[in-house]
Amino acid sequence: ASGEMRARLDTIRALKRVHGRADVQGVSLNYIRRPSAIPNDPSYPLQWNYPLVNLPQAWVVATDAAGAVIVAVVDTGVFMAHPDLAANLLTTGYDFIKDKTAAHDGDGIDPDPDDPGDANTPGGSSFHGTHVAGIVAAATNNTLGVAGVCWGTRIMPVRVLGIGGGTVYDVMQGVLYAAGLANDSGTVPPKKADVINLSMGGGGYSSVEQQAFTAVRTQGVIVVASAGNEHSSSLSYPAAYSGVVSVSAVDMNKKQAWYSNYGPTVDVAAPGGDSRVDLDGNGAPDGVYSTLANDASGTRLPTYGYYQGTSMAAPHVAGVAALMKSIYPDLTPDQFDSLLASGAITEDLAANGPAVRDDKYGYGLIDALKAVQQASSLVDGGGIAKPILSVTPNQLDFGLTATPQTVTVSNAGAAGTLTVQDVTPSPSAAWLTVAAVSGSVDTNGVGTYTITVDRTDLVPATYAADITFTSNGGTIILPVVMVQGGQAAAFGNAGFQYIVLIDPLTKATVDTLTATNVQGVYTYSFAGVKPGDYYILAGTDSDNDGLICETGEACGGYPTVDLLQVLTVTDANRDDLDFTTGFSANMGLATPALVEWLGGSSISRLPGKRVGR
Repeated sequence: ASGEMRARLDTIRALKRVHGRADVQGVSLNYIRRPSAIPNDPSYPLQWNYPLVNLPQAWVVATDAAGAVIVAVVDTGVFMAHPDLAANLLTTGYDFIKDKTAAHDGDGIDPDPDDPGDANTPGGSSFHGTHVAGIVAAATNNTLGVAGVCWGTRIMPVRVLGIGGGTVYDVMQGVLYAAGLANDSGTVPPKKADVINLSMGGGGYSSVEQQAFTAVRTQGVIVVASAGNEHSSSLSYPAAYSGVVSVSAVDMNKKQAWYSNYGPTVDVAAPGGDSRVDLDGNGAPDGVYSTLANDASGTRLPTYGYYQGTSMAAPHVAGVAALMKSIYPDLTPDQFDSLLASGAITEDLAANGPAVRDDKYGYGLIDALKAVQQASSLVDGGGIAKPILSVTPNQLDFGLTATPQTVTVSNAGAAGTLTVQDVTPSPSAAWLTVAAVSGSVDTNGVGTYTITVDRTDLVPATYAADITFTSNGGTIILPVVMVQGGQAAAFGNAGFQYIVLIDPLTKATVDTLTATNVQGVYTYSFAGVKPGDYYILAGTDSDNDGLICETGEACGGYPTVDLLQVLTVTDANRDDLDFTTGFSANMGLATPALVEWLGGSSISRLPGKRVGR
């Protein structure tokens, strides 16, 4: 830490030593009142989004000018030669785009995250990652261009998106790399990222990807992702995964942006802008202004520009988390989540209480000043001096199973007694019940609860509900999802079926069985399966090209093709793996989740073969 930071920490420690002494009536920090910290970057006046979240006031407390924190921008890569970014860019990034055509740089995985562009047409590239990186940490107070949320935080560029986007697998490898975990590159960075930003998304849950994010969170890395731009309540991944901070977008008026997704997994809101309007009358659109590149001439040149979207909102939150880490390096993902859920680092836009989540804004608009103040209070083991409700995990997904799940209710605050006043499932969800585990829940309602689903008489569909936990330390709404039957329309006879085991990591078909219809049922049994993780899928191959689940062919998966789950095989037998196969409404592979995971459109029925393209 710098000398100034050490002095600040010494002052806070001195305050803590005398706080509570009988001979001291009261003690507080002798704050210096001064104008907000306004950087000298010439385009800063165009960045309305920073005052909206109290960043100028927060910069008085912390800017991370020393570059103590690392934020991984997992995106299209970054234009490494941009003069307003270069000083803050690490050389330890990586490019994980395997497909050479999509990579647009002539090779596959390599240690060069420089963004060559993501379009074949000159001037058509987005340089999306460059824009996101500038929001997080453009070089600031350098009399050039724009400011970043953090002035000196180091950016680890990780390239996973190319022409046409990127595959879930490549994204997962980039995230694992940034967190210092094993990945396809065979290497890890000298120092892992403190925060990972993912300004991307799409439909489709992947249990393998969820496992990766769980592992990343275990590393102490805060993961932030954009909620999506479809103005829909549909879940967008990775933002909707457990352990990922999902960010929606607001406009200049602190209203939900017209494009922003909403729903039960949104955690917090941040500025995303609206480039259609000019509410402040400055002659410029009200999008988010940041670093860019332009390749219209055939040569990439540094520039700046306006984008709008939850992709722009997420790096505001990632940057604020980095500011907090610059003050309190030991800040954990759990602590960050608890601070969000308590309303301690947000502005309550819905006016429904600072610790009450809503579908538009989550727990409110991120407030950088409150965030750095809370980080300061955590120094030397401090905490939030009031009870704070914590419920883990933060969502439940039953898939097709009926196995009860448990949630733990605890006090995340540093003081006070947490009292749980009510635990209530959605009134319309008669299939969902909650019960306290006998002997595990105390008289204040703190402890472990069992959540059970009853599928009796339910028609095939995806069911969603909430469980509301109300306490003196805030209210938490726990989303619950359950699948009944298959999502494809199953017919009595779906044809001659190939049932395949697929390796989730290599995407290779490991084993294949065949089955015929007997009164609407296909019976299968794999033998001699080696211990490991697998997907099970089934489908027809009507054109006999060695690929199943193509257009016009039946397809199914366990538990459904839109909610594939990894099956971990040990030495024990499994006999509970029933699922539905059939033809979907569009007569082919109907599931965006599966298409995205495959990176193509077909599955090989031949053992030893990878997924067809």
